[in-house]
Amino acid sequence: MPLYTTHLPQWKRDEVDLIKRFAGEYALVGLVDLYGIPASQMQTMRRDIRGSAVLKMTRNTLIEHAFAEMGGEIASVPSHLDGQSALIFTNENPFKLFKRLELTKTKMVAKPGDVAPEDIVVAKGPTSFKPGPIVGELQQAGIPAMIEGGKVKIRDTKTVVKKGETISKKMADVLAKLDIRPIDVGLNLQIAYYDGSLYAPSVLAIDETVYAANITLAAQQAFNLSVNAAYPTKLTIETILGKAATEAKNLAVDAGIYEKGVMDLIIARAYREMLAVKGIVEGN
Repeated sequence: MPLYTTHLPQWKRDEVDLIKRFAGEYALVGLVDLYGIPASQMQTMRRDIRGSAVLKMTRNTLIEHAFAEMGGEIASVPSHLDGQSALIFTNENPFKLFKRLELTKTKMVAKPGDVAPEDIVVAKGPTSFKPGPIVGELQQAGIPAMIEGGKVKIRDTKTVVKKGETISKKMADVLAKLDIRPIDVGLNLQIAYYDGSLYAPSVLAIDETVYAANITLAAQQAFNLSVNAAYPTKLTIETILGKAATEAKNLAVDAGIYEKGVMDLIIARAYREMLAVKGIVEGN
């Protein structure tokens, strides 16, 4: 690829070589989005992942150079670059890394232009504000406010910004005053390259509770299918034999087959039927 065969200044060459070395030393190479992360929080995140991952900030063009030189599937990683990205290297699998990065996220106040990650809801009830201009500000933002007991009160719970909508300056100011922090700020994994395959965040975002419940349901359904189809396995053979024995007894009782194992059941059934007939006769 001609774009990457041009000569680089030595410091850029060193940077590209370092990226390639890390990519060879670690099992996973990922891209993370750094947009909107304050410097103080970045330091905290670096500390949180220290020992398990290496975060490398560099120019996007140098990332492209490094992976283009490496070739293969990893060369497609830079196509997922978006804005202010950084590289992350680790020996953890991509699912574990995604979960770890999600735990680094914190809630922050919204800035004008931010996109709501979820519906933003203002709950009804009293606030800490005394009567004043805040009432008008809330109402202008579409939040039903009133004065009650010397305090500003939200009359009704209301969704003020829907998921995917852009947050206006007026709304951002009001949400900040209400101390509503709707924005998740942290290292967003854009793509992970692991064991020759690419993993997108949509694949890695697994709800472990739902996943475990689905496994349990699948196991139950497989067990029932094996029993109902009389397909013996180590786990189902006892239940299959028990079901077969019960069905055989019921058949013998219904057919009046006088075998040692069912005689008591036949007699008990006949006795119940006799009592039922007796009740009908005496009732008449």
